[in-house]
Amino acid sequence: MTVTKMMTPVRCTEIDVNGHVNNAKYLEYYEWGREDWYEKHNLPYEVLREAGVVTVVARAEVDYRAAAKQNDELTITTWLSEVGRKSFRMKQQITGANGRLVSEAVFVIVTTDPETGNPVFVPETISKHLQ
Repeated sequence: MTVTKMMTPVRCTEIDVNGHVNNAKYLEYYEWGREDWYEKHNLPYEVLREAGVVTVVARAEVDYRAAAKQNDELTITTWLSEVGRKSFRMKQQITGANGRLVSEAVFVIVTTDPETGNPVFVPETISKHLQ
């Protein structure tokens, strides 16, 4: 399994004065989606750390396509799209009812040594999930 999907409702605390989801909340939704991807691929934080690596977001590129409102049910889809030597890219989408595209994003994630913070090679335990 390389693509994961998780669902979350839009809560009242995620709405801004304009009546839709605040743009900053999307980064949180995407983080939940990536954590779900790691968990479903048996790569929780502890497993990666024991393998001598932690992941750090180095770049986030987010496009907002449609507004999401309170009580909307959102689906966060996550997949590994590219693997380099010391970083990889994850693509993500958030869709609403009837598959309506709400947002899409690309994250560049660097693998680092948990002790030094220096970049290290992407382990095969991650790269094998490239779609």
